[in-house]
Order: sequence, then structure tokens, then C-alpha cells
Amino acid sequence: MKISFKSIFPINTVTLTFCTTLLAVLLFLIGVPLLDLIELKTYDLRFLSRGQHKASQSVVMAVIDEKSLDEEGRWPWPRSKIAALVDKLSRDGAKVIGFDIGFLEPDKNTYLKFVNQLDNKISTLKIVNRSLDDFIQKSKIEADNDLALANAIKNSKATVVLGYFFHLSESQLDYRIAGEEIDKQVKRIGTSKYRLIIYEDKNISQAPFITAYAPEGNLEILTNQTDFSGFFNMLPDQDGVVRWMPLIIQSGEDIFPPLALQCAWNYLDRPQLMVKVAPYGVEGIQMGERFLPTDEQGQMLLNFLGPPKTFPHFSITDILKGNLPAGTFKDKIVIVGATAVGLYDLRITPFSTNYPGLEIHATVADNILRKNFLSKPKWTAIYDLLAVIFLGVLTGLLLPRLSAIKGILFAFGLFITQIIIADWLFVGFGIWLNIVYPILALVLTYTTLTVYHYFTEERERKKIRGAFSYYVSSSVVNEMLKYPDRLKLGGDKKDLSVLFSDIRGFTTISEGLSPEDLVRLLNEYLTVMTDVVFKYDGTLDKYMGDAIMAIYGAPLDQPDHPAKACHSALDMMTALKKLNEKWILEGKKPMDIGIGINTGMMMVGNMGSDQRFDYTVMGDAVNLGSRLEGANKNYKTNILISEYTYERVKNDFVCMEVDSVRVKGKTQPVNIYQLHAYTRVSETCDKAIFYFQRGIQLYKQQKWDDAIKLFKGVWKLDNDIYAANVYVERCKDLKENPPRPDWDGCYTMKTK
Repeated sequence: MKISFKSIFPINTVTLTFCTTLLAVLLFLIGVPLLDLIELKTYDLRFLSRGQHKASQSVVMAVIDEKSLDEEGRWPWPRSKIAALVDKLSRDGAKVIGFDIGFLEPDKNTYLKFVNQLDNKISTLKIVNRSLDDFIQKSKIEADNDLALANAIKNSKATVVLGYFFHLSESQLDYRIAGEEIDKQVKRIGTSKYRLIIYEDKNISQAPFITAYAPEGNLEILTNQTDFSGFFNMLPDQDGVVRWMPLIIQSGEDIFPPLALQCAWNYLDRPQLMVKVAPYGVEGIQMGERFLPTDEQGQMLLNFLGPPKTFPHFSITDILKGNLPAGTFKDKIVIVGATAVGLYDLRITPFSTNYPGLEIHATVADNILRKNFLSKPKWTAIYDLLAVIFLGVLTGLLLPRLSAIKGILFAFGLFITQIIIADWLFVGFGIWLNIVYPILALVLTYTTLTVYHYFTEERERKKIRGAFSYYVSSSVVNEMLKYPDRLKLGGDKKDLSVLFSDIRGFTTISEGLSPEDLVRLLNEYLTVMTDVVFKYDGTLDKYMGDAIMAIYGAPLDQPDHPAKACHSALDMMTALKKLNEKWILEGKKPMDIGIGINTGMMMVGNMGSDQRFDYTVMGDAVNLGSRLEGANKNYKTNILISEYTYERVKNDFVCMEVDSVRVKGKTQPVNIYQLHAYTRVSETCDKAIFYFQRGIQLYKQQKWDDAIKLFKGVWKLDNDIYAANVYVERCKDLKENPPRPDWDGCYTMKTK
């Protein structure tokens, strides 16, 4: 047995929703760089929507700005000047001084160089003079700026934190650092390493930390004077924006903190500091009562407070010259660095494309001191995944049930709701939820279902147009195309009207014509009659030789379908009259037709096999309509309708009760009526109809002579009512052969 793909995996709104949601889930789990980049941009926009926050008063910056360069000379300055800065800040009460500056090479001091050269020359000349030696040694000390800075650090009441950086990979360098030099550099910063690391899983195979190739530390003379230093490396995201600060970088066997964390830790009087490592990666850093959340690699999200100069900037030249009020730096963290154009590292942040790196360190310290953290907790990954599934499935479930406009509004509402929730959690609770992937699920599902609906609708339009263009009028087809949901293909039980028409004596007419002439004649007749059916939005069920079967009320609902069928019948007779006039002039024989109409419940839909089917109706009500068409022969009428149709149109048309009959195969009698005209007939005809109806009453009362008298009167008034003669003969026959006592006045039809 051949199994098709469509039978296993049918293409419909459910399967498409499943596929688009699954695709969004897979993309979320894998991570698409472009989508991740877009998510980062939405993260930045959340900062802008939140607005600027006020910075803590505990963190300030001493900056090498343009004013300082103008007053103190070009950079780099002699380290004696930096030593003087440390002394000034210390005496003013600063608690922590952090340097976003590396003192990596000895100070280039020409005076010290001259003194050293002089000392070497005196030694070469073997001049021995104790006073001269004391003078030279004293001059060396006074000229050694590095020593001056070392002494300032040593004597500072404020804790001094030196800054350094890591070479993160060997490929970034044009040279290779010897292993001995790396060990030497690591040793210099060794006093600042994390000393306590808590592993939840002791058997963790690989440390999750960011690793570095080698540190580039400060001069040994300086590092010997303080136990505290921190790196000032920053790791921008793929778009160059700084959003994270690594709180841990591993070099060798040890892990080290950044400059800002060291400053904050010392400011808080050095509470217990430990790194917590879970099986999935770094959980965070515990600093006394404070817990610093990080990602799996130990990076902390930066809660930026605003644009540049959110933190107080103080020009170093003003500090050195004592231009600031006493106590300006009392009990503060003072981060020293450059902001002058051309000196400092410009960084891109959510608030600015020209943000001082110095101020990023201040931001980290402020976040720690105020416990003002942003975080992306582990549960957010589950929430984001559920949001992807929820938005995809909800869109797939409801969109097919909504109109185009409501669908757009619904999708847009979900879109906005996701953004509002994410922004609310970010602003109110500092939680970063993913916006892009849930919205991607929504957009993918919406777009896919919209495209599917469009092509399906077009296919249905073609199917409807192809299936019904030969059966119904163009107006009905257009209505079906406009409201395809009102069209139900397949078996459906509905209240309908059916019309049958047939040519009287067609066999005799056909005998006198050639096959070609017969076809032309029949085509001309059927075309005119079909146009009448379409005029009243009827559905052409089929042609049966010279017979026509039409349906009213399907495939589209028509509350007035009985009236439409009656209008069609009367118009058919008018059209036939014109055709006969034309044919007589052409020397052809005129035609006569009989029409039967019935209204009732019928099964309507595509009937047949999988290979071939017809849109048709079935049921007893259909059969009755066919019998009425045949009954016209008995009464020499043209249009007969059932009592069911009559009850629906009696106020709109002139009808005359003709008989009560039992059709072949049925036991229940049915009253049948002759359809005369639309709303009015001649006075004579109206009188004849009145006599005829009175005659039927007498007939059913078995008053044969009175009935015969009335029926003969009808014939004299209107000899088109041939049924009056039928009743005259019946009355005579029943008078001679009285009916049974249980006779109900009904006539049993012996033929179809």
C-alpha cells in the first residue's frame, strides 16, 4: 500500500503552527548571531526607555582632562605628579583610590638619567668623596619618580588599587612572552587573586572561567607597596557595545578580579569574598552579604545609569592645586583615569557611542555598592522557551478563527504585550527577558498561516469558480468567493427548493429533425432556460436530455428560495413563449414544457466517488418535485408546486389548488397547486379559479352533481384550466362507482 507524505503529515494550520513553533524553539536553543544581535539592541532600547538614574555619591572620578593637560603639561606626566595626587586624595579623606592607568614601564626621567651617568663617571674616575657620594644618592632618590609614587602608595591612608590588563590570547601579540616572564607577571598580581572558590560539584572537569594568555602588571616597585590590584579589561559584545564586565579572568592556576570589584571590596572593608561555581558554570560572587550575579563565565551585566558624566568628574589639576573644597573626596572611591580626547579609551554603551571606559569601572563599583544589579537568572531561559512556545501556539490556534483585520490586531497585541512585559521586568526588577525569539515565533506563525491562508483561499477560489461556474450564476460565484466560509461542500441537510422542467412530446419533435438541427434547437432552448435559472441565483444541478434540474438555496443560503424557484418557473414560460414565436417564424414546431417545484429538507453536496462527483441534492423532497413535473401531463398544466412551496409563496403569487395526490411510492397525500402568475390575473381568470376551488370542496364532499356544474362553469370561463374537465370526468366516474367509505378525496398517481 502506497503511503503519501500528506497522509502522514497533512499540511494544515495545526501542522504549520507546530513546524513554525518548533523552528523558533530550535533557533532559540541553537542561537542565531543575527537574532542575538537584534536582542542585544532591544536590551539597549530598554535602557533608553527606562531613562537616566542618579549615581551614588560614593564613587567619583579624578580625570586627566583637557584642562589638566593644559595646566600640567602633556601626558605622560612624571610619576611624582601622580604621587602628589595620591597624597592630596589621601589627605582629603578618600577611602579607596583606583587607577585605570597602568604603570607598566619605568618613568622616563632625564634628570635621573643624568645623575646615574654622573655616578658612573665618578666611579670610572675612581673619585672617592663621601660628601659627593651622599649628594648623588640623595639626588637619585629625589629624582626617582617611580620611587616617589611607591612611597606615596605606601604612606597613603587611602587604599590604593592598581590597574593592569591581561593579554587574552597569544594571537593578539606580535611576539611571544617567555614563560618565565609570564610567571613573574602572575606573581606580581598574585596578592589580588580570589582566594576562596566554592565548587558545588567537586568533580567538575573544566573550569568555566575566561582564560588569559598573560598579565601585563605594574612595576614591581609599585606592586610591592599594595596588595590590591585589578584588571581593567572589557569584553564588548559582537556589535562592539560593552554590556558586561568580566568579574573573573583566569591566568595560570589562579583567578583574578577586576579593578572596580577590588575598589568596592576595599570600600566595604574587605568582607569575605568567594566565587561560587555550579555544575553549569559560575553562579556568582559572594561579597559578604552581597551576592553579585554573573553569567556562566563570570561576567556581570552592567546596570548603566546614564550618559557620560553621570558620575562626578574632577579635574586632576584642580586637585593638585587645591582648588576644590576640603572633604570633596572624604570616604569616597576615587577612580583615576583619562577623559581627554586622544588619551582615553572610548567605549560604546546603551546610552552613548562615546563613553569613557573610566566611567564603566565607576558603574561596576556603583552597582556593587548599591546592590543595583541587572540579571538574567537561569529561570529566564525556561520562561523564554515557554514564551516562544506559547506565542507560537496561541497565534496558530486563534489566527485561523479571526478575520484579517482582527488577526492583525491580535498579533500586534501579542507583539506589544511581550515587549511591555519584558520592559516592565527590566525596569522594575532588573531582569532581562528575551524579546526577539518569542516575537520570532509569533511572526513566523503569523506570516506562515497568512501565506497559507492566502494560497489556500486562492486555491479554494479557483476550486469554487471551477466547480460552480457552470452550475450557478456569476453573482452567486462571486458571493461564494467573498464568503467562502458560508459554503459547505460535502453532504449537508438543508431546507431547499428544487425545480424540474421537461419538454412535452420531445420525442415527436426530435423525429422530424436531423441530429445537427436537434442539437442546435436543444442548445438554444437549454441556454435560455439556464439563463433564467441563473437570473434568480439558482444552481443548475444537471441536464437530463431535454430536462433541467435546478436547486435554490444552495450552495449559498437563500431565505426566499421558494419564491426564486417560482419566479424562475414563470420566467421560463415567458421565455418559452418568445422562443416559440421565433421558431414558428423559422418553420419549426413550438414546444410545451412542464415544471414541478417542491420545497423541503434535502441532502445537498458533492455526491459520487473520489474520482468523479457532482454537486446535487437527494431525498424524498427531490423525488416529489420530479413527480410534480410529470403530473402536469394529467392536468395539462405547465407549473405545479407542492403545498410546502405554496405555504411559503401564497402571498406573493397567484396559485390554484389542483388536487390532493398520493405520488407513487408514498402513502401520505400532498396538496398540489397550479402556479398561475406573479400577483394578479384577469377578472375572468380570477373568477374561474374561485369556482374551481369551490368545485374541489364539493368534490371532496362527494356532491358530484354540484361539483360537475361548477367545473363546467370553470371551463366556460377559462378553457385554459383543463383540470376542470379532469374533475368532470372523475365526478361522473365516482358517481357511477361510489368510493369506499374511508375515501379522503385524494388521487393516487400511477406513474412517475
